[in-house]
Amino acid sequence: MLNKHVNRYILEAQTVETVWTILPALILLVLALPSLRILYITDEVSQPSLTVKTIGHQWYWSYEYTDFLNVDMDSYMVPTSDLMPGDYRLLEVDNRVVVPMQLEIRMLITAADVIHSWTVPALGVKVDAVPGRLNQIGFTTTQPGIFYGQCSEICGANHSFMPIAVEAINTKSFMKWISNFNQ
Repeated sequence: MLNKHVNRYILEAQTVETVWTILPALILLVLALPSLRILYITDEVSQPSLTVKTIGHQWYWSYEYTDFLNVDMDSYMVPTSDLMPGDYRLLEVDNRVVVPMQLEIRMLITAADVIHSWTVPALGVKVDAVPGRLNQIGFTTTQPGIFYGQCSEICGANHSFMPIAVEAINTKSFMKWISNFNQ
């Protein structure tokens, strides 16, 4: 207790402190750079088969199939009083986004008024719709069905009343649907 074993080289350890500060930073860089490269590679939509432009409004979505002439629609939530048996309350819309399955779909997403978020969890898609900015996401559906989502941004009092319904059908049925759209 009375002996003072003090080594001045242990108390002044600038070399050790420098190493344990720089070494973890280098390890993080080695991990982060390949991850960023992969992130940018996977974010690019290379050869989309169909492009759909989505515009968020208060309190509905507008869709434009840009590969076809005059194919656009507004999608509003179906009121509870108008629901058919089997429809989901607060998720069913009057005009669903119809896409062909097993083809790459590019969604271009923007907003007309405030920030919205086009979110369909079953497709793994969540993209912010920002006024004045055009965001892009790509997805492919592997099976037919109806995939539901909602605006997940707090864009106002009724943001939860902006449902999204994506209907994936086979390519032949999609071409029939698109050809009958303006008739």
